[in-house]
Amino acid sequence: MAQVFRPEQIFALKFGAAVAFILCVAGILLWRTLIAESPPIDSPVAQIPPFSHKHHVSDVGLDCRFCHATVETAAFAGLPPTSTCMTCHSQLFKGQPILAPVAASFRENRPLHWIRVHRLPDFVYFHHDIHISKGIGCSTCHGRVDQMPLLWRTQSLEMSWCLDCHRAPEKFLRPRNRVFDMGWNPPPDQLQQGRLLLADYGIDPRRLTDCSNCHR
Repeated sequence: MAQVFRPEQIFALKFGAAVAFILCVAGILLWRTLIAESPPIDSPVAQIPPFSHKHHVSDVGLDCRFCHATVETAAFAGLPPTSTCMTCHSQLFKGQPILAPVAASFRENRPLHWIRVHRLPDFVYFHHDIHISKGIGCSTCHGRVDQMPLLWRTQSLEMSWCLDCHRAPEKFLRPRNRVFDMGWNPPPDQLQQGRLLLADYGIDPRRLTDCSNCHR
């Protein structure tokens, strides 16, 4: 039988396979490194000032979008400028030491420095707008933020965790008017309702595990 590939072609194929393998291993190691640098799950992250989601959401009644203004329109949910904080705190608790960093930030036109709690590697593309518009609630990924005096991670955000949802989205989909409801729980007929929402949102489950959705 005649040889199908020339020696240089065989070398090129082997070399390409080796490079692909090395890149995959390097990517996995990089992912693990970045995840390891994220705050541990269920470990509150101290901030200056010590911002309490519990107070602002549960006690005061602020909606997520009051501070995270671009969560419905952009990949990044957004962080509020200090002027948003001063909407209330120019009058409430004015002059209190705990709010001194906020007052200084506003006075000096210098943004506050928040320690990031939820971190994804640079090679992972995540878009808040898509998930919000397709019925994925805030608490699905971030937990009961409304009960957190200090914010912490409740999920690993690892690829396997994301795929659990992408492979069976009907388990997690909500009606649009319940996306920002922190106390939402799946109803007894969630699977049936979820399948109806799949059609309503125009989601093709066969495409949700395409690599290009998250890696671009």
